[in-house]
Amino acid sequence: MSDDIHRFEAVYRATYDQIIAYAGRRCDSPQDAADVVAETFVIVWRKIDELPPGAQARLWVYGVARNVLADHRRSALRRRARHRHLDAEMADLYGDLADRSVERNAIAQAFATLPEDDRELLALVAWEGLDRREIAAMLGLSRNAVRIRLHRARRRLSRALEVADVRFTPTDAVVPTGRSL
Repeated sequence: MSDDIHRFEAVYRATYDQIIAYAGRRCDSPQDAADVVAETFVIVWRKIDELPPGAQARLWVYGVARNVLADHRRSALRRRARHRHLDAEMADLYGDLADRSVERNAIAQAFATLPEDDRELLALVAWEGLDRREIAAMLGLSRNAVRIRLHRARRRLSRALEVADVRFTPTDAVVPTGRSL
C-alpha cells in the first residue's frame, strides 16, 4: 500500500499541471475542468496497479483524462437533452392559450434562466412527481431545507415568468400526478 501511495503521489505531482491544462482547454468552464481532473485522479488511484512505469505513466494518465472527458461530454449532452424535454413539459403545464407556441417558448426560456439547482428541484416535483420527503432523501437534505429551497425556486420561477410576461395563477398549473407545481 505504501508503494501505491508513493506511485500515485509521484504521478500526480508529475502530471497534475498538464492534466488541468488539458481539461481546461477542452471544457466549457473551469468547474467542469476541475471535475474532469478530480475524476481522472480518482480513477488513477483506483487503477494504480495498471499504472505503467516511467514515461508511459504520463501518457496513461492522459488516456484516463481523455476517457473521463468523453464521459463528461456525453453526460452534458444527456443533461441538455433532459432540460430541453423538461422545458417543453413545463411549458405544457401552463394553460390553453390561443398562441401556445409563443407562450411555451417564453416559459422554456424563463425556466432556462433559473440556476441549475432550482431547475432540478422543480423538475423533481413536476417531472418525476417526487414529494419533499422523497427529494430530501434523494439529495441528502432535511425536509425543511427542501421546503425552503423549493419555495425559493418557485419564487424565482414566478419572477422569471413575470419578466417574460407570462401570466398565470399557481392553481392553473397542476402536475399530472395531481401535485401543484
